[in-house]
Parts: sequence; C-alpha cells; structure tokens
Amino acid sequence: MTLQELKNLTESGAEVRLSEILLPKQRQAFQYLNDKTTTELFFGGAAGGSKSALIAFWLSRNCLRYPGTRWLMGRAQLKTLKETTLATFFEITGAMGWTSLYKYNEQKSKITWTNGSEILLKDLAYYPSDPNYDELGSLEITGAAIDEAAQIQARAKQLVLSRCRFKLNEYGLVPKLLLTSNPGKNYLYTEFYAPYKKGTLPPEKVFLPSLVTDNPYLSAAYIEQLKKLPENDKQRLLHGNFDYDDDPAAMIDFDAQQNLFHNEHVRQDASSKYLTCDIAGRGSDVFRIGYWEGLVLVQDWEFPVSTGKMVVDKIREIKVQRGVPNTNIVYDADGVGGGVVGFFPGAVGFLNGGKALNDDQYENLKTQCYYKLAEMINANEMWLKAKKTPDEAELIMQELGQVKRRAMDADGKLKIIKKEEVKENIGRSPDYADMMMMRCYFLLKKPAPTLSIIRRQ
Repeated sequence: MTLQELKNLTESGAEVRLSEILLPKQRQAFQYLNDKTTTELFFGGAAGGSKSALIAFWLSRNCLRYPGTRWLMGRAQLKTLKETTLATFFEITGAMGWTSLYKYNEQKSKITWTNGSEILLKDLAYYPSDPNYDELGSLEITGAAIDEAAQIQARAKQLVLSRCRFKLNEYGLVPKLLLTSNPGKNYLYTEFYAPYKKGTLPPEKVFLPSLVTDNPYLSAAYIEQLKKLPENDKQRLLHGNFDYDDDPAAMIDFDAQQNLFHNEHVRQDASSKYLTCDIAGRGSDVFRIGYWEGLVLVQDWEFPVSTGKMVVDKIREIKVQRGVPNTNIVYDADGVGGGVVGFFPGAVGFLNGGKALNDDQYENLKTQCYYKLAEMINANEMWLKAKKTPDEAELIMQELGQVKRRAMDADGKLKIIKKEEVKENIGRSPDYADMMMMRCYFLLKKPAPTLSIIRRQ
C-alpha cells in the first residue's frame, strides 16, 4: 500500500502488521534479517527498489522489539544521509504512527526511543585524518544498516560489522548488517554479486536483487525517465545490471573491456616481442610476467612468491624460451623488483612514481601509462589472447574498472586514483592491470635517434 493508505489505516485504529504492508522482496529480506545464519544482507540493484524504506522499517522494528538496543544508520556523508535515508525514516514512522515513540536530536545525530533504544546516524566516508576509522572502533552497536554502501570503503563496512555486539546475548541475536546500493564495480561486486552469480556465496552472506519491477507503487512516468537514460545508466538503474559502472571518473569502457578477450583483428607480431613483469613480494600482491607479440598478450604467468633470485630466474627462463631481447623487457623496479637491476642490461626498470616520458603533463610515469592503456583498450587495439576462464576474465575486468581519474576538476597534471584505494575497493592489488599497463611504456617511449653516416666523396 502507499504511505497515505498506510497512514489512513493506522489513524483508523486498525492493527497493522509489517508482514501485511511490506513488498514481497522486503518480506524476503526480513526473513534473512531475522534468521540465525545471515550476518550480511546486500539488498540492491535498480533505482526505486524500496531500499531506503527497508532500512527504515527494519531499524524501527528492531528498536521497538528489543528495548535498550543500539543501531546504526550510515551513509558516506552525514548530510546526505539526513536528506535522504532519514527523510524516508520520518515518512515511514509517520505513516505507521510511531513518531510519538521517539525523539530526534539533530545536533547529536541520534534517535532515542521511549524504551531506551537508539539509532545512531553515522558518516562513514574515508578521511585521510582518520585512515583507520578510529571513531568506529569505539562503537558498540546491536546491528547496522548502510544506505548506498557502494560509496564507502570495504574497510568501513567491515569495521561496522565488527562493532555489532551490543546486547546480542541478552536477546539471542546474531550480528546483522544490512547493505543497500545501486550497482557498481567495487567490493560489493566482488564480495556479493560475483559469488552470487556463481553460486558460491558463503551461508552468512546473502545478495537479494531489488528491481524496479519489485515496487508496484512507482509511477509510470518515473520508469519512463529511467528508460531514457544513457545505456550505461539505464542498465544499472533500470535493469540492475552490476556489469555496468556509472562512475564518470572511470577511464575504460565496459564493452571495450569485454572485447579485450576477443579482439582477434589485432595483429600478432612475432617480430616485436616483449616481457612485462609486475614484481611484488608480500601482501595480496603476486609476481606476474606477460609475454607479448606486438599488442597481443600471448601468455602470462603468476607466481605467489617473489624472492629476488626467483624473479631473476623466471624472467631469464621465459626471455630465453621466447627470444625476447633485454631492451624489450620492462619490470617493476620498486621494492623487490630493485633486485633485478643489473641482471638484464638494457631492460627497463619501471618506477611507478617516476617522471612522465616526453615531459607530458601526468602526475607520474604510472599515470601516463594507464592513460595510454585506457586509450588502447577503448580503441580495441589490444588483445588478451592468453586463454582465460570466465572467472579469470571477471577478475581482470574488475581491476580495469578501477582505472579512474583523480581530482578531475583540479588544474595541473593528470592523476589516477591511488593503488591503496583500489585495494580497498576490490580487496586485492591490481597486479594484472599493472602488468598490462607497463606494456604501454614502449608505446610512449620515443625511439632513439637514427645515426646517419655521411660518406665522403
């Protein structure tokens, strides 16, 4: 029923049960939010899928049912949370006749119910001044709901879940985190959507698609407006397609990413052989080597350990096997890669933070090469011929989807988002994309001048 119909019903004195007024998808969500197994529910997809209303109903119901408990309502920006999610909360509680059961303190960003329960409104954005989210570390909450969760970082989400412990034993509850969002290529895609498609989601995590068609109360005019959106936005907001990304900072087209694995028209040039080596020694990084003929990636290798000797041995083995000259080898010279210096005279030691080639206006060499990589992929001038499973291709596309501009409106040199942010977004280092990016060094480097011999007559 509409909010007005609900309000009329409650004002008439009739008993109203949530199970009678929730949409079918919302009722399904409530089943997961009330079980003893699910700890994280991602309810998301298209615009207009009643996501904020679900948050309002769930938090309100919990506060009334479990006196003295404490819940979190979060979003990336507190100002936006108050203008959107909180506004929906006021509409829902007003229609249910619950406004006399709580007080809202705007200064403290807190809702206090007459039975002692609380809802804390929280800003969950990442700030350089608090990189570890220390403020969240002091929280004790019973459960939480995060609206537009794609706008926060994975670490913030994980810390909020870790704070869900207040009065759980007293009421026999388990930690619960409700996430809502429109589609995006981020940790929600990696943690929920991709495993959901494969049927590999762990039992404590649930993805429940929410589409426009799940909300019968949306106006036809609103749906028609969604249909008129550009294809990228229409796929996401109308059809709930997670394989499209609306971030204006994204540099590589989704369709071009898909084409990478099928660009058979790109000429495989056996007279132009290259090795690109992304070297790393710890954490989520791996050691990768890519063998190229022209702009065709013919084969690549992944090694989990990157000791100095092993790196040198593997590069030498593949170089000899494939017949690649030293001058066509590029390797990451930061960190462990510095140990390769001197073993392959003429090879390029790639310094990510080094100066851009040709005095071009990029923040550093890595940024310059990523801009070139985006150009080549978008023009369908590169082919990843090396055979990939669907899962492997998906991981590569996730990394390429993180190639995004930084400080787009600022004057000065061109920049891309930092590797630390990429790791936060996808939960790992973009090693494959880095290996591809280094191939572009040879496209940007100006050839050495040709020496001419003047013969005397």
